[in-house]
Amino acid sequence: MVRKARVQFDESPPDDFDPARPYADPVAMLEYREHLVREKWIHIETAKIIRERLKWCYRVEGINHLQKCRHLVQQYLDATRGVGWGKDTRPPELHGPKKEETVSE
Repeated sequence: MVRKARVQFDESPPDDFDPARPYADPVAMLEYREHLVREKWIHIETAKIIRERLKWCYRVEGINHLQKCRHLVQQYLDATRGVGWGKDTRPPELHGPKKEETVSE
């Protein structure tokens, strides 16, 4: 018996899932839901890893953290946009910072 060099994971959504008729194939619907949950957890864990690196950078750099850790702050903000269980139906442009509204008179 030969051991494989790499482990292969199926990371793609199921091919037989039809979004127009989600209940036509219940097995494909459950596989698609598991795929979505797996992708959410990957995004959440990525954000956690970046947050830990950012904490470390803040502690090490001290007073210079605003300049030295700026790239990690941007990565963390990008990683946390749209991540969460209640934000599935909102478009990504609503996840960013609030834009100031101008009042026209």
